[in-house]
Amino acid sequence: MSQSQIHLCIIQPVGYVPSLGFLDQARYFRYQFRRLGAEVTIGKNRLRHDAINFVFGAHAGFDPNLTQRYRCVFVNLEQLGEHGAQVLPDYLHLLSTSPVVDYDARNASAYGKSGCVPIVSFACAPYLATDVIQPIEERSNDVLFFGGMNERRFQLLREVEAAGCKVSVLPFGIFGAERDEEIRRAKAVFNCHYYDSARFEQARVFQCLSLGTPVVSERTPVTDAPSQFEDSVFWVGSDSVRTFFQNEFRAPSFADAARARLNAFAAHDVLDQYASMLENVMGHFAPLKMSSAPWQPQRLQIGSGKDYMAGWLNLDILPRAEPDLLLDLSAPLSLPLRLESALAGPVELRADALDFIYANNVLEHVGDLPQLMTNCLRLLRTGGQMLIEVPYEKAPSAWQDPTHVRAFNENSWIYYGEWFWYLGWIESRFSIVAQEYLDEKLAVTHIEHAHFMRVRLEKVATTAKERSTARSMRPDFGGIPEDVI
Repeated sequence: MSQSQIHLCIIQPVGYVPSLGFLDQARYFRYQFRRLGAEVTIGKNRLRHDAINFVFGAHAGFDPNLTQRYRCVFVNLEQLGEHGAQVLPDYLHLLSTSPVVDYDARNASAYGKSGCVPIVSFACAPYLATDVIQPIEERSNDVLFFGGMNERRFQLLREVEAAGCKVSVLPFGIFGAERDEEIRRAKAVFNCHYYDSARFEQARVFQCLSLGTPVVSERTPVTDAPSQFEDSVFWVGSDSVRTFFQNEFRAPSFADAARARLNAFAAHDVLDQYASMLENVMGHFAPLKMSSAPWQPQRLQIGSGKDYMAGWLNLDILPRAEPDLLLDLSAPLSLPLRLESALAGPVELRADALDFIYANNVLEHVGDLPQLMTNCLRLLRTGGQMLIEVPYEKAPSAWQDPTHVRAFNENSWIYYGEWFWYLGWIESRFSIVAQEYLDEKLAVTHIEHAHFMRVRLEKVATTAKERSTARSMRPDFGGIPEDVI
């Protein structure tokens, strides 16, 4: 692994939109690391075996066993400790046993690493600047608020409205360019604390200031902000919000005062913090030697894309799905098979080795399904299982995808179990463990409401009688010894 290779991994459970919020901070890390000469990539849920991985959002779930195969640094952006965010004990344990980067030193005591955690802050992000910035006094929206809502924030926003200002609340769940456009249209963004811990939300505020929009932020006696925000933000006490917006915000001088603060923010640079942090991280990993032996996975997912499963070997035939390996299991497979992967490192697939295979809405796309099922049978150990989800043929949605080549019904599994000899199998076959119907929301339902089928198969050894039957049904005898003495 080159020390200049860095991967920024954002953890996002399938369909969990708030994880997109970490793109702001990941892009800022990328900007600073590139300034330090590093090669940087960003990915969703995917770790890279050939890089140091900075992981964002691990509080949403992270398998700690992955740290045995990957170099991981966890970026904590949660407000931890008393009166802060309620996170799972597993997350705190992960932070306490792994390298961590934090944005506030007060968080570190919550995971027992005070004094030994690199602290970095956020400052001006020049890549967010545009050639044309609408003058503040000409913008159509008074005050913008975005973020999670609770009663505390709701009451403070009512104070802003009571001052005669129009408050636009961005619906929760809008991130990226669409949110940034709304920020640029506002005369100011109002920032207030969600938790009583009142940590300054610099990971949000730096984005607004970098976009050229002033920020008015609540400040309590325990709010502590990095120096680059002190002269760049309009600070208001919790009990003086209405007064500020009635007087200072509505004053003709607000736009000029805001521009002065934005210029002050642009003058700050925190590159030294990232250089020191990266040196600390490199020093931590320098003496560690990762095993060069190929990984022999026990769990395999056929398909990748949005359903990527960390800790599994994810296969796909499409590069845009960003799998661990590009491999077509519907083609003949020579085992053992050794392959190299930037994500997974060296990988070895062996016969009779996998515990589990998951195929979620894949089999309906496969051209040579018997070959794929044959390969899966070979890869699974006896007792290993295969979980399959496929469209049900009688559902209205069964053939809506133009890439489908088949749909499935109750009889689709007979060849892989009872009539296994038609596929040339002798020593083993599949047995149906469970079969159920799913509705359009993937909830278990009755057959008349089925959109999908879920089938669990298990690899079992054939009996002596089954092997004799198989040989009698084949065009040959299933292999005759040479009897050479």
